[in-house]
Amino acid sequence: MQKSVLFLLLFLIGFPAIAQKRAMTTDDDLNMVNLRSPMISPDGDFVIFGKSTLNWDDNKYETKYYHISADGGDAYQYIGEEGGSDMKFSPDGKYISLKRSVDDKSQIFLLPTAGGEAVQLTKHKNSVGSYQWSDDSKNIYFESDVPKTSEEKKKYKAGYDHFYVDEAPHGQTEGEWSHVWKFEIDSKKETRLTHGDLIVGDFDVSPDQKRMIYTARFENRRNQGYKSEIYLLEIGDSVAVKLTDNKAPEGSLSWMPDNQHFIYSAPSDEEFELRQDKLWKMNVDSKDYEMISGEFNGDMRGYYMSPEGDVLYFGGTVKTNTNLFSLNVENGQVQQHTDLSGSLNVYDFDRNRGKVLFSKEDVVTPPDLYVADLDNLDDPVRLTDLNPMIKDSLQLADYEVVTWESYDGLEIEGIKYVPSSVKNDNSAPFLLHIHGGPAGVFTNSFSARYHVWAGLGYVQLAPNVRGSTAYGDEFLRGNMYDIGGGDYNDLMSGVDMLIAQDQIDPDKMAVRGWSYGGILGGTVITKTDRFQAASLGAMVSDWSSEYALGFNFDVSLWYIGGEPWTNPEGYRERSPATHAAEVTTPTLFLHGANDRVDTPEQSRIFFTYLKDIDKVDTRYIYFKREGHGFREPRNQRTRDIEEIKWIQKYTLDKEWEPWKRPEKEEKKED
Repeated sequence: MQKSVLFLLLFLIGFPAIAQKRAMTTDDDLNMVNLRSPMISPDGDFVIFGKSTLNWDDNKYETKYYHISADGGDAYQYIGEEGGSDMKFSPDGKYISLKRSVDDKSQIFLLPTAGGEAVQLTKHKNSVGSYQWSDDSKNIYFESDVPKTSEEKKKYKAGYDHFYVDEAPHGQTEGEWSHVWKFEIDSKKETRLTHGDLIVGDFDVSPDQKRMIYTARFENRRNQGYKSEIYLLEIGDSVAVKLTDNKAPEGSLSWMPDNQHFIYSAPSDEEFELRQDKLWKMNVDSKDYEMISGEFNGDMRGYYMSPEGDVLYFGGTVKTNTNLFSLNVENGQVQQHTDLSGSLNVYDFDRNRGKVLFSKEDVVTPPDLYVADLDNLDDPVRLTDLNPMIKDSLQLADYEVVTWESYDGLEIEGIKYVPSSVKNDNSAPFLLHIHGGPAGVFTNSFSARYHVWAGLGYVQLAPNVRGSTAYGDEFLRGNMYDIGGGDYNDLMSGVDMLIAQDQIDPDKMAVRGWSYGGILGGTVITKTDRFQAASLGAMVSDWSSEYALGFNFDVSLWYIGGEPWTNPEGYRERSPATHAAEVTTPTLFLHGANDRVDTPEQSRIFFTYLKDIDKVDTRYIYFKREGHGFREPRNQRTRDIEEIKWIQKYTLDKEWEPWKRPEKEEKKED
């Protein structure tokens, strides 16, 4: 009897805590604390990390940086209110370098790790771009654009600011030549290392500082990045040696300890192929090279070289999960070090590669920061708890990684999100998400969007259709010359699976996507009338007109083939706007005014067609100051609220009332 009473008391005490959990809102998403730029000291003793928080009143996010022991404990603010960006430890651990703006130019500052204020180091005539320390901590090497001469500045200010499009160094927008410089810490002496008219991409200086490798191009046309090649410069010489000569883009250059070999990434050694990036090893003296990462069939995300140069550690995404792997440089063997069902994102290693700094997350767990010994990854030290209210106060979606057969028998995988209260009685509304890319991927990681929609009652599906990354090269190439074909079938076969399982109401379905998700979403509504609402963000609707305005290399090389004048029917047929008369779905368009990835005119084209055809309701919201990804909190909120209002109205015939947020908010102590 006593046990029964005790159980009843515990139940009654615990139940209110469960009942108090509420649905997640867009404002909860905006209010989340985000992890920024973590790094571990070279000796592995402490960690610096940033916390980005919302400043609603000033319509921006602010980042403060903190210091914490690698053994855990309390963190304290480490860098003053001026902050900084692009922080790096000096290899000896005595300094942290960072960039701050001085007279509208980005300059490098030094902050002693033992304590004190950051002091300006460089006073370069133009902004400092990417940079690196020398191994002996005595020099910094950096890239910077060539500044205008005083006469050029005078003419520019007088109004002679025109430029010749696609005539180097200009591309679609105004450009400048760039060079690599050496800065000596003690003497403050600057020396330019590269020569001639060139645009530097990636670079790396050899451990003995006698050689430098870099990627460079001599024109700046937007869709010709593959013309960049790798060059070797003996430091002090004026003539560089060309190491590669192909049509594949190379990057991620890193010298090996012997000062003779280096590692780099490229999809191929000949053509710009649609493949996941591979790692290659080259001898700079003989120019002999070999692929070393052929055994890994996922998406590699950066790499860290062991002190001896024999092992490369990297984060790798395979299907929906991301884990830590290593690659034996000599034999190409790959070892998986973690087996997380979720996403383990590698941020840094200590000098000896004995400790690794990483975040962990999954669909229902926001990312937090951890450090672990490489030989004891199962027992990491947790350093942060950035968003406790997500777990403590909010009702999150249930989720499951699901697979199904597409109409041609190809196995497709995706993530299904279900409200915790949903019943399998085919009454739930449904939302189909489409990822960007086409070579994007939905991963087992936290995104508030899915939980917000679950709180509104929607079952959701996020399919990794053919053409997605992290499923191997064959799958990645699965939509070549077929965008809007097989990938469309992969989407709809997933929808049919849920309908057959009585999980959703087929008369209450919506579709949404951003970038390629908006493009394929545009195709969806021209091919079927099964969706009651659509939201298309940052999309392309007419491939022929976008050829001259945005990116076209992927379309011409892989997804449609040829050019508008050699394959006009292909470009026309694959353009959603061509088939606008077939649309029966009320459609919302969202686009940033400064988007140069997919230009805003593309949403205007499709919107105008639908408006003039006048068969369905449509709306186009044009966001000032925003690019392909939105940065301003108020625009982010408006985008998400308007999307919800649209989908609720046309899917559920519901005039949805948005959450209220005060225009002015009380300042919170950190």
